[in-house]
Amino acid sequence: MRTILILAALFMLPACQSKEINTADIRHAEKLAALNFSAQERDSLLRDVIDQRKNYINLRKQTPGNDVAPALIFNPLPPAFKIPEFRYRPVFHMEETALPQNRSALAFYSVRQLAWLIKHRRISSVELTRFFLERLKKYADTLQCVITLTEERALAGARRADEEIAAGKYRGLLHGIPYGAKDLLSVKGYKTTWGAAPYKDQVIARDAAVIRKLDEAGAILVAKLTLGALAWGDVWFDGKTRNPWDPEQGSSGSSAGSASATAAGLVPFAIGTETWGSIVSPSTRCGTTGLRPTFGRISRAGAMALSWSMDKIGPIARSAEDAAVVFDALRGTDTDDPATINAPFNYPDKIIPQNIRIGYLEKDFAADSAWSSFHRQALETLETMGFTLVPVTLPDFPVYDMAFILSAEAAAAFDSLTLSNRDDLLVRQGRNAWPNVFRAARFIPAVEYIQANRVRRQLIEAMDRWFENIDLFIAPPFGENLLLTNLTGHPAVVLPNGFTKKGTPVSVTFTGKLFDEATILAVAAMFQQKTGYHLKHPPLFQK
Repeated sequence: MRTILILAALFMLPACQSKEINTADIRHAEKLAALNFSAQERDSLLRDVIDQRKNYINLRKQTPGNDVAPALIFNPLPPAFKIPEFRYRPVFHMEETALPQNRSALAFYSVRQLAWLIKHRRISSVELTRFFLERLKKYADTLQCVITLTEERALAGARRADEEIAAGKYRGLLHGIPYGAKDLLSVKGYKTTWGAAPYKDQVIARDAAVIRKLDEAGAILVAKLTLGALAWGDVWFDGKTRNPWDPEQGSSGSSAGSASATAAGLVPFAIGTETWGSIVSPSTRCGTTGLRPTFGRISRAGAMALSWSMDKIGPIARSAEDAAVVFDALRGTDTDDPATINAPFNYPDKIIPQNIRIGYLEKDFAADSAWSSFHRQALETLETMGFTLVPVTLPDFPVYDMAFILSAEAAAAFDSLTLSNRDDLLVRQGRNAWPNVFRAARFIPAVEYIQANRVRRQLIEAMDRWFENIDLFIAPPFGENLLLTNLTGHPAVVLPNGFTKKGTPVSVTFTGKLFDEATILAVAAMFQQKTGYHLKHPPLFQK
């Protein structure tokens, strides 16, 4: 059976449909799958391979859309893992403040400061919404970070928020606060382009689950922000999103607009997504605080699917405390996303550093790079704060050899794009771009995909044991740990950790145990209170 599935996966391209398969084809295909059959074995399996190909051709007539998930559901929980039963509703405190004499300074107020102003009616939600809409209009072209302004929806929501607050119906810290969303999240009445030319006029007649959640919290969607086409990089169908610290530089991606707009003070926070670095990378480049939650924490219903077993949605903010506020509003189960898991978010009022053991990737921190001094300084800071630091080494697994799991799932998600040749419309072509990746993924044998996921299960179990002696670990943002923890579904928060001589941000990540966003966010918040790097903003946008 393994032989049939491997070879069947290699004969799925339309170009093969006009010719019958023979044993010579199988012999050549063996090289692609690293196999070596005898002539007798080839003769025996030939008929099965021919029949399998007919099955593939017939199944293509079904053409399921991007919103149809596979029957198989990824679960990141190791066998012995127990979700904590103790739970309480986190209490987040507003930050008392005053309206600045120069209203431009509002652009960089925290969510908790803006919430205080709105609740105490020092400023209305309509005023604040107009303020951020004007900043979006002023700087959108410079940063190329906006696909669609949702102005009509935003002002209607802001008026409703002001009326509710005046009537004493206060929904919480996000009530009346503007935000932006990565344009792979559907919003009724507006285009959802996925950043890609083939879909630039697409309208999906539903609000994504996270949009509904934020509506319920009273937050105000002001813009749909850019993403690299189909969630890769910072190049979209109409430009390249820019880094506010250096507009000559791309913002990285794929949550390119979400990080760029938040860093530049065009929105107080934004929603991003990550499959393999799409929150971590642009947050590093733009100096924002991004949270990649545990897989299954937040519903992906209404979001573009790239990898059903790796996609995650999370907030991009200017501080860990703001990210915690937004995350609390987004988390929860959803029948429309069967991968969601019910778990508590026990965010603490304060933490005692002496009670927390932080692992650090010894090899990564010892490596010599342009950012080494920043990374080592982070360890020194944590040590002076009283945390216990423990040198660790990640479990030894062939992590990069499992990366094709993402490619296989992404190719399936956009199979109709490949088969229709509309992938030619994407701006980025060439070897290191989606069109080529989707085509190459057609030659990933089904058996190897399953085998990789079995090794992935072993990795998940190994990581569960690995975490027994530490509460979280700190690491540079990139390297093997980024892919590894995306495969296992572990949560991470990335935050600024200093600035280069050129004035651009450097970051570190805190990665935690499954469903323990509370600890990594609390440690990150304490780190930020100590260092203050998150309080520095791009000079070009402080006007």
